[in-house]
Amino acid sequence: MATIKRFEDLDIWQLARELCRDINLIITTTTLNKNYKLRDQIDASSGSVMDNIAEGFERDGKNEFRQFLSIAKGSCGETRSQLYRVFDRKYIDTELFEKTKEKTNVLSNKIGVFINYLNKTEYAGTKYKKQ
Repeated sequence: MATIKRFEDLDIWQLARELCRDINLIITTTTLNKNYKLRDQIDASSGSVMDNIAEGFERDGKNEFRQFLSIAKGSCGETRSQLYRVFDRKYIDTELFEKTKEKTNVLSNKIGVFINYLNKTEYAGTKYKKQ
């Protein structure tokens, strides 16, 4: 496997960024923008997915990265739950709901696969490399 030098090159971070953009589009193009609490919650949880992937990667250690990926996966589930509330309150239609919900499912699964990979690898991280 090629060494990834930047979190921006991670597929899961790219997908999290796309989800964050999708949530922002929902916020800015629907009346959800008037429901301040729900708007702010879903904006924060979707941002937390990409931010925790980035922060964990930047810590340069497998165990910390795995912990932050776990948090990111939890935030992805939180975003999906809030998306249900957005849909149930009729801020978005069925098609947009299903499309966005599927993105959260795919992303959550990919984060889980990455966590499993880290669980099996011997590589401890760049901060543990011998000088």
